[in-house]
Amino acid sequence: MKKIILLLLLFPLLSFAQRGKSHTQQQPVQPQVRNIIFVVGDGMGVSQVYTSIVAQKSDNSVFLRFPYTGFSRTYSHNRYTTDSGAGGSALMTGNKIENYHISLGPDGTHHPSFLSNAKRFFGKAAGFVVTSSVLDATPASTYAHVTNRKLFDSISMQMAQCDFDVMIGGDLNHFKPEFRKDGLAPLDTLQSRGYAMAYNILDLMALDRPRICGLLYPDNPPKAMDRGRMLTLGTLKAIETLNRNTNGFVLMVEGSQIDWACHNNDSTYLLAELADFEDMLSAVLDFAKHDGHTLVVVTADHETGGLSLLGGSIADGQSNLSWSTGGHSGLMVPVFAYGPGAENFTGIMQNSDFYSKFISLLSNAK
Repeated sequence: MKKIILLLLLFPLLSFAQRGKSHTQQQPVQPQVRNIIFVVGDGMGVSQVYTSIVAQKSDNSVFLRFPYTGFSRTYSHNRYTTDSGAGGSALMTGNKIENYHISLGPDGTHHPSFLSNAKRFFGKAAGFVVTSSVLDATPASTYAHVTNRKLFDSISMQMAQCDFDVMIGGDLNHFKPEFRKDGLAPLDTLQSRGYAMAYNILDLMALDRPRICGLLYPDNPPKAMDRGRMLTLGTLKAIETLNRNTNGFVLMVEGSQIDWACHNNDSTYLLAELADFEDMLSAVLDFAKHDGHTLVVVTADHETGGLSLLGGSIADGQSNLSWSTGGHSGLMVPVFAYGPGAENFTGIMQNSDFYSKFISLLSNAK
């Protein structure tokens, strides 16, 4: 009788242990991170994001598709308020950098970007797509190392010699000797290294080569209302090209002119750039959902304009925008993440944390 009573007492515990064991065994295997798409909305703070959400109406904003969110602290190595050089460099290299420097430490150390190291150590294809000059601060922080973000002659030569597979944006003129102080021709360097070149969006879409460079405008690309779907189409072309690599890819995409609109305190300009950004994000998330092994992370290098929203109409998709500065602010900026590993991008982070998180996820996937 004592044995029977003992078994009855133990049975619920044994049953619970078996259920726990069975539950553990049935846990789905988490997909590994094969690809990373890092999207930067230059100057895009919380107010800019909410402006976009409201403008899309009826909860149609792509930002609402991200299951994980957080914040990034944006101060630089030497300033409370960062510039784009230091901000972009921290995002790409994992190091706090002095304002105006590009991926170059205070002691002169060259800090490689996660794109460069993903290609070098993990065999990933790598590239970027931007709506600015390919020499602007954020794209430059992925491949260049200079003491001042305005050293375009040096930056363009470094880009022409880097090992990325896809580079898309504006500023063809800086690659021609007649527009340079040093008389060099980085365009010739790119061509001699086997890049298929395109100088407009139609020619870019027609390229079918493993290494492509689109210098789509003589100078900076025009505003969203005048450049069509260049950002979305360029991003899709980059994904198509990079995805040929059997080891996967890393891609940086920047909605550069969100920042420019905010510097101008131009609400109409901003809304157009945000709509363009959402169009690109929709295409990126659709790819990531279908692929299943692509991590998408969205953030900003800093906030621009000190934007406040003092009212509006949800039904009409309209916000009343109030600007406090024509420069950058020191505000934290939002972070959005989707796909395998997205749970690592919550809470309050440093802008220098993204690099180590990306490299760790790629290391674990080997």
